[in-house]
This record gives sequence, C-alpha cells and structure tokens, in this order.
Amino acid sequence: MLKVDTHQHFWNLDEVAYPWLIPEYGPIYRNFAPEELAPQLAACGVDKTVIVQAMDSYADTDSMLKIAAEHDWVAAVVGWIPLHDPAEAARKLDEYQQNPYFVGMRHLIHEESNGNWVVQKQVIESLGMLAERGLTFDVVAVFPGHLKHVPTLAEQVPDLKMVIDHLAKPPLDEADRADWRDQMAAAAQSPNVYAKISGLNTATSDFENWTYEDIKPSIDYCIEQFGAERLMFGSDWPVAVLAGDYAKVWDETSKAIADLSEAERDAILGGTANSFYGLGL
Repeated sequence: MLKVDTHQHFWNLDEVAYPWLIPEYGPIYRNFAPEELAPQLAACGVDKTVIVQAMDSYADTDSMLKIAAEHDWVAAVVGWIPLHDPAEAARKLDEYQQNPYFVGMRHLIHEESNGNWVVQKQVIESLGMLAERGLTFDVVAVFPGHLKHVPTLAEQVPDLKMVIDHLAKPPLDEADRADWRDQMAAAAQSPNVYAKISGLNTATSDFENWTYEDIKPSIDYCIEQFGAERLMFGSDWPVAVLAGDYAKVWDETSKAIADLSEAERDAILGGTANSFYGLGL
C-alpha cells in the first residue's frame, strides 16, 4: 500500500518570516527541519509527503522547493502565488511550473480581514489560471466564514481541483456541528472538491488525552459525503505537536478508518493523494 502524508510543513525562523507564528504557540515556535521528520515517517511506514505552504510568501515556497529537491521522500509542494494579482500570479506560475515538485498552491485565507477575500473577482480569475494549468488549490476553509465559499468556488471555477484542509476543523458545539455538516455536504456536491483528514487532533476538547473516538464521527460523516476516493490523510506536522506527536496522529487516524474496506483505506492513506496531486507514484 502506498502511504502519503498530504499535509506537513517545515519552517526555519532564521531564514523565512512567519508573522503568525508567535511565542505563545509554545512547542511549535522553533525551527522544524526534514531531519526531524524523516525518522518519524519511517517509523510509521509513510512513503512520501506533500509539503504545504505555511506563509503567503515566495520565500516560503522557494524554501519548500529546495527541500523537496534534497529529499526523495518528498513527492510534491503546495506553494503560494498572489491570487489577488492575476498578472503577477501568471508570471509566477510560469516560473514555478518549471519545477516538477510544484503541484498547486494555498493562501492563508483565514489571515485576511475580508471574510469574502477568496470570492473576489481577481482571485477567481487567478484560480481559473490554476485550473487551466492543471494545478490544485488547497482551501483553508475555516468554518463558518470560509467553508461556505467552497460551493461558490466550485461553481465559478468548475474545472479547479480543490481540497478542504483539516475537514474545515469540525466544531465542538453541537449547533455549530450541524451547520458544519450542512456546509460540508454542500461542498461535497462538486466532484472536484476533496478533503483532508488532517489537523483533527487540534480540533478536540482534550489535547493530551484525545483518541480516535474523538475524531471518528467527523471522519465517518465525510466518508458518507465524499467517499474514500475524495479523502486523504495528512499529519499537519509540526502543528500536530500541539496535541500529541506524529505517531499518535498516524495511529489514531488508522484506528478511525480500520472498519473500512481495504480499498477505502488504501485510497485515504495514499491513493487519493496520488491521483489528486498527480504524483505519478
């Protein structure tokens, strides 16, 4: 079985600026390098990873591409381009597409003061360029302000392959969870919208004692809506360190999907990632 971690980060605070990453984040306020992740991947039997941007900057993207070229277990990079500036976005896409590791992009939508940022005309225009070039879009679809925009994006750019990061962080409040279910179901109506089973450990009520039982209901619901063929595993390392470690995320996620068929597990743990990102593995 091919095992792919579709969502992990690296950052070197001495080389790239990450304004959102402040000392109050405690254990993740430090450098995280490939040498620290590699043995954890090996211990869990993970074959490949996809590095995902952690800052809206060329410096972050360039750093990821450099790491990818130096480590054979990195399959791809989800970088960044300025969606709000279509002309500049096109120029950078021309450049980044020369690199075989660049498969798509993400923007930290939740850091924008304008809650409707992602559905602006110029952003939609740039997303259309991604679709035309066969590139993907990772959506920071934070509930409720951003997840609701996914159906709009799917309608405006029907050929764009999108993936909702972290299942849009399912809320703990039951009333909010009902709304989350409705919005995820609406997003799943588009066949080009996928979702990542990632970052769920930091969406639990007890960061120290959470288990697969805390995340399984959200996973099960999304399997009903998307099917395993549109879901993929991600560790969200090193953010995952806030509520456990790499091994716990892998083990508890594996337990949460243990009752699925072998084909479904294969899809979530690697097959979906291979097809969505065009990894050719």
